[in-house]
Amino acid sequence: MAVGPLVFLVATLDHRIVKRLHPAWLVAVAAFVALVGAAGFRATPGVMIHPLHEEFGWSLGTISVAVSINLLLFGLTAPFAAALMERFGIRRVVAYALLLVSAGSGLTVFMRHSWELIALWGVLVGLGTGSMALAFVATITGRWFVKRRGLVTGVLTAGGAAGQLVFLPVLALLVEDRGWRTAALTVAGAALLVVPLVLWRLRDHPSDLGVTAYGATGDEPPPPPPTTGAASRALGALRTASKTPAFWLLAGGFAICGATTNGLIGTHFIPAAHDHGMAEPTAAGLLALIGLFDIAGTILSGWLTDRMDSRILLGWYYALRGASLLVLPMLFAATVKPSMVVFILFYGLDWVATVPPTVSLCREYFGMSGPVVFGWVFASHQIGAAIAATSTGLLRDRLGNYDLAWYIAGGLSISAAALSLLLFRTRRAAPTAPPVPVPA
Repeated sequence: MAVGPLVFLVATLDHRIVKRLHPAWLVAVAAFVALVGAAGFRATPGVMIHPLHEEFGWSLGTISVAVSINLLLFGLTAPFAAALMERFGIRRVVAYALLLVSAGSGLTVFMRHSWELIALWGVLVGLGTGSMALAFVATITGRWFVKRRGLVTGVLTAGGAAGQLVFLPVLALLVEDRGWRTAALTVAGAALLVVPLVLWRLRDHPSDLGVTAYGATGDEPPPPPPTTGAASRALGALRTASKTPAFWLLAGGFAICGATTNGLIGTHFIPAAHDHGMAEPTAAGLLALIGLFDIAGTILSGWLTDRMDSRILLGWYYALRGASLLVLPMLFAATVKPSMVVFILFYGLDWVATVPPTVSLCREYFGMSGPVVFGWVFASHQIGAAIAATSTGLLRDRLGNYDLAWYIAGGLSISAAALSLLLFRTRRAAPTAPPVPVPA
């Protein structure tokens, strides 16, 4: 009897809350959910490598090639997607990207040959997820936020970790109980369900709703309209940025970041744990736990980015990651030991904590073209991830274990810390680099 008035009261309160909120926060929520949906497919490689190997007889190296192409396109698509968002709008690009992810994941259930895995899992889904990569985060925060920009960057970046957290244990159980095809269809459906929300809540510019960015004073000049095609703007940003030492230091450090996260841990942690007798659902749960701690770590990193020098933050993040990877080979066992839980907590806090300070530095050095330049820096992240995914799979096929891969990754992470601190030497010269006429 009281259901009708209760529904009316809830709807009224919801309307009042939405009315009080700045629209930027609703856009951020829609972007967060889209990132979670895209993360679903990116969570699948680790739980599907062994099932694909067992069913089709493909080597881990062959399957890793498909993963590498996915990671590579995930990065290389980002700067062009950022430019496409400037020309055609964020909402339209993200909606089409989710459809690509859904189609690529769903069609894998019909594949019979390894080239089909590469075409669907590698190319189609790589293009879709790449259009919702971290350059999408930089575009949203650059357009919609002046205050709390670092914090929102951290929260949106954590969306990928949240997607991993939500999907990994479920996918692992689905693969074990019902097979990998059910898991692939689940991801396809999840990506498809996000499309209506994107079309409903995601908006391209604050001016579309008659407001300014959150925290804007009204004195900021409006972004200039795009005067060239998306490819020209993306390549122009790369040409200008590549003439500065800051770009290469950021890109080099972020390439190592990709190699030691998506390429190594994200792709090979579950198979490595399986080599030591650990059940795949248990290993997937540990990887999901990394995602849980990463949410806290990335949000904290965004908060720190608003308050500390981003170069110092990157130096600490990479150095601590390197130390943790050097001890990882000693922690694997058939059961979960307390030392492994400590590694998961420590590594999870650091997983993509590097993103908010990197986005901030791209904006500091490259001004209005920062989101597109960050797209290229992120492309280097995925190039590193692709190289690591394939080379680690080949090392495992040749040596029979992953130990050497963990040691190499630890050393590379420590070198990334050094690259980050070298950015102090470019601090005065970098802001004089001529800006690329691409709106942020």
